[in-house]
This record gives sequence, C-alpha cells and structure tokens, in this order.
Amino acid sequence: MGEAIHLSHEERVTLIKTARNALDHAGLLNVPVIAGIGAGSTRESIDLANEAAAAGADYAIAITSGYFAGALAGDKKALKAFFQEVSSKSPIPVMIYNYPGASGGINLDSDLITELAIECPNICGVKLTCGDVGKLTRVAATVSDPMFSSLHPRTNKNAPFLVLGGFSDFLLPSAYSNGHGAITGLGNVAPYAIVKLFELSEASMVDPSFLPEAQRLQGIIGRADATIAKASISGTKYLLQKLYGYGGHPRRPLPPIDTVAAEALWEHSHTQALVRLEQEVSGKVL
Repeated sequence: MGEAIHLSHEERVTLIKTARNALDHAGLLNVPVIAGIGAGSTRESIDLANEAAAAGADYAIAITSGYFAGALAGDKKALKAFFQEVSSKSPIPVMIYNYPGASGGINLDSDLITELAIECPNICGVKLTCGDVGKLTRVAATVSDPMFSSLHPRTNKNAPFLVLGGFSDFLLPSAYSNGHGAITGLGNVAPYAIVKLFELSEASMVDPSFLPEAQRLQGIIGRADATIAKASISGTKYLLQKLYGYGGHPRRPLPPIDTVAAEALWEHSHTQALVRLEQEVSGKVL
C-alpha cells in the first residue's frame, strides 16, 4: 500500500519473506515479488536492493528521493545517475517508479526514461504513477520496436522492459499503445475486476467484439480509481478493512480517514459500482 517508506529495513525483509512464503504455499511459485527500495540516498536504495534480493524478492522498484527535490528535479544528469548506479549495483532487476506525488514533484520525462531503458540493461521497466498516457505511449513505442530487445538486451533475459501504468483508469487505452498493464493500488480493492479488464483489453485487440465490454469495465474502474484515489492511502485501507477484514490505519504521520469521509467514500456511487462489478466478476459476496 505504498507505505514501505515507513518501514524499517527489518520490517521490509519480514514482509518480503512472508509474501514469498505465502505465494509458494499457495502454489503460486511463478508469481514475482517486487520490493520497493525507495530511500533518502542512493547508497541506502542499493542496500535495500541487496536485502530484498536476499529475502526472496524477484525485482526491485526504485523512486527518486524527494527530500532534496528542489535540487534534483531540474538536474537530469543527477536523476539519470541515480538509476544508473542503483540498477548497476542491484543483484535483481530494477523498475523505475515515476510518482511525482511521492517524490517531491520530481517527474521523469519520456526522454530520460527511454535513455535509461536503452543504456541500463538491469532496468526492467517503468511504473508511471504520473498518469501520463502520452508518456506511456512514447516509451512503449521505443521498447516495443521489434529490434529493441536484440539491440538492448537485458541482464536478466526473463526481465524485459515493461511499460506499466500506476493507475487502473487507463488500462484499456494503454493496451492500444503497446503498454504492458499496470501496478495499481486499486488492485487490492477489486482484483478480479481489474484482471478482467486487462484480459478484455488484450483480447479486444485481436477480436473487436470484446471492446464494448472492455469499455464498460474501464468506465466503472476509471471512475472508481479517481474517486478512491482522492481519499489517499487511508481511504484505500479503509475499504480493504470494510470489504476483506484487513487494512487498518496507515502509519503516522499519515492520519486515518475520518468517519464522515469514510462513510461518504463507501456510499459514493463510484465505489458502489466497483463493488458490484467485483462481485459480478468474482462470483463472491463482499
């Protein structure tokens, strides 16, 4: 739920090990664990990458530090150097995490992301929580070129460069721009519905008869994504607690959602439409 920054190194290791053990116990041996390695310095991000790998993570995802965003945001050379060093010293493939809201407004442009994709063989993709569909389109146009993988092979041949959204509200259009999917917080709330949307989006490019249903689901999910995102992490955790019995409060200094806002979020037509869709697709009563 985006709270790795509030965890100690030991807690991060415990969570990675627990997740890996739970997946293996469920027979999901091929489901990867992607561990956040965001920190205040390059050195600590590299340390976290090593610890994550030792704990069983398959990939790392790195975000630039927002603490000195005023000095970093306009310094393309420094931003590029961060990802170059972290990826070159990480024992597992590293994904770029572009999330201005969590990095003091630092927003990597498509030119820099494309350069990193070309020049850094241990970078395995980008998560665009900037919500910029144009940026996704430009980066995907480069990495989807038939010659890209042969001209710029990855260190790990099983970790190609993926272009992923950070929200669920543009899964369908991203599929038509050669995007590869999304890593999204809303997937915790409505996993079956979002997987179904992804499947329909991919299928519609082969058989257009799937497109109307994909558009229907995208509309429901897109509206819900925007509404729930306004309530931030505390709102999503509230919904998880209400629907599934876990979630609780975010770690301080993030405040819990207040009672009035929580009730408004739950009763919102966009939230209720998403819950009905999740029930429809999963066959489960929530």
